[in-house]
Amino acid sequence: MAHFNPSGTGVALITPFKNGAIDFDALTALIHHVIDGGVDYIVSLGTTGEATSLSDEEQTSIIKHTIEVTAGKVPIVAGQFGGNNTAQVCEKLRAFDTKGIAAILSSSPAYVKPSQEGIYQHYMALAEASPLPLIIYNVPSRTSSNITAATIIRLANASEKFIAVKDASADLVQAAAIARDTPVHFTLLSGDDPTALASVVVGGKGVISVIANAFPHTFSTMMRRALDGSWEDAREHHFKLLDLHHWLYVEGNPVGIKEAVEYKGLASAELRLPLVKMSASNKMKLHEEMRKLEGVN
Repeated sequence: MAHFNPSGTGVALITPFKNGAIDFDALTALIHHVIDGGVDYIVSLGTTGEATSLSDEEQTSIIKHTIEVTAGKVPIVAGQFGGNNTAQVCEKLRAFDTKGIAAILSSSPAYVKPSQEGIYQHYMALAEASPLPLIIYNVPSRTSSNITAATIIRLANASEKFIAVKDASADLVQAAAIARDTPVHFTLLSGDDPTALASVVVGGKGVISVIANAFPHTFSTMMRRALDGSWEDAREHHFKLLDLHHWLYVEGNPVGIKEAVEYKGLASAELRLPLVKMSASNKMKLHEEMRKLEGVN
């Protein structure tokens, strides 16, 4: 597990619900769906998995179930380690049962809007506490603060515990600087599905994807072809899903992807408050795009 390579396609799994409870049968079906679809690894309990709406006990049960169902076929990354209380996140990391887990994904502190030095010190504290490699998660749309390329480069050079960044900024200039100036042990991953293909052009080596919940084969094939340099084939797969991306995010994530997954009969679109189901008008538009993708996996 210490040699986990985050290149390729990781999928940020949704957490299926049924009547307010975790739907473990649907979670099982979804895990088989994405593995059969060719994803390289699973990210459990990230933003897409509604981790902040789950109790500690529910998080533990989801991780345990995911490990059991995956049965070693692909690595698992645990994503429930964000937070703006550094000491508390460190304590959670030290107490975490790492068996069956390849790495930790940790989002930058939200709400408090720390300086770049504060972000750096936060992640260095996590590196000291974490028993596993760390993937930095930069998601400015949720945290209200961007982790700059300079800070990511500084972290990558400060500790080999940092193996990658999931950069959801959609800033390809920033991505290029990260790819150019980080050491060889460090991987640039896209955290933005619509620009994931373009990120490979500037040096990215993979993606942690939302849309791969519904279309694991098409999206992972796109990434695999891009990394192989088969650009025409990669673009063909990219274009298949291009018009759907907007509707997956028009009311936020995971609202849209849960509707897409329900449309495919994999799990309910049920969410937990404060998230609510997609409005009827947007749901109709999403379904229109999904109908165009009948037969695409």
